[in-house]
Amino acid sequence: MIISPEVRAALDTGRPVVALESTIIAHGLPRPRNAAVAAELEGLVRAGGAVPATVAVIDGTPRVGLGKEELDRVANDDGMRKLSVRDLAPAGALGASGATTVSATAYLAARAGIRVFATGGLGGVHRDWTATQDESADLGLLGRTRIAVVCAGVKSILDVPATLQRLETLGVTVLGYGTDEFPGFYLRSSGQPVDWTVGGPREAAAVLRTQDGLGVSAAVVVANPVPEAEQLDPALHDRVLAEGLAAAEREEVTGQAVTPYLLAYLTEHTAGASLEANLAAVRGNVRVGAEIARCLAG
Repeated sequence: MIISPEVRAALDTGRPVVALESTIIAHGLPRPRNAAVAAELEGLVRAGGAVPATVAVIDGTPRVGLGKEELDRVANDDGMRKLSVRDLAPAGALGASGATTVSATAYLAARAGIRVFATGGLGGVHRDWTATQDESADLGLLGRTRIAVVCAGVKSILDVPATLQRLETLGVTVLGYGTDEFPGFYLRSSGQPVDWTVGGPREAAAVLRTQDGLGVSAAVVVANPVPEAEQLDPALHDRVLAEGLAAAEREEVTGQAVTPYLLAYLTEHTAGASLEANLAAVRGNVRVGAEIARCLAG
């Protein structure tokens, strides 16, 4: 693993660092907007007084902190794979390049000594789990990795109650950030309650310090809702999601193909509004991540 000189210097001197995933750059946005968003998110971390550490695998080597050339490659290389934590070993052995998902980013960031990671939303338990046994690798990884993940909940196409139950089983702490309801990614609320609420970055940082003192080796999910003015219209969301689920069943879309199908369906049938809500959530999470990292370092 190569840690960039800037990130290494920050870690060595106790300055705040925020990890960022790279899947949104390589696979989540069209070109050239993806490169602009990558630079924007790093800029938001810096504006918040922290050092950005975008994570990816380049030619088989995990990189924590990317330079401009590496960011451009992640944004523009058609051969950039999508790497979960299970893919890190074969990618390394075979010299492959790839953008890191939540699980791979959290794993590499924690190994580098980074305590805070900001992303859009987590993976989770899929609908019809009892029949498909389909569950994101994010959950198991967070159950054994001490890192704070600032996110807007889990994607609404998933089974949110089952995901929260699974997080509880795995010992992952869930904090509502200024809310007593778990966010719904595109929406401010999923309708599900959270057990713990923090009022701001200082309280969130205090939870992380206490967790460190206790030696608990699981993640803390800081669930930060998208701003109300920037959420997807709830009625539009519910209608299009129901239509997308019905279309997926009609077209016999199953397994790992379901999530990208539904996300693309939402983007198309909301005229891009779901994508804008996604980006609004990511921006908010990055800002909160920088605040928490700064309080933790202070």
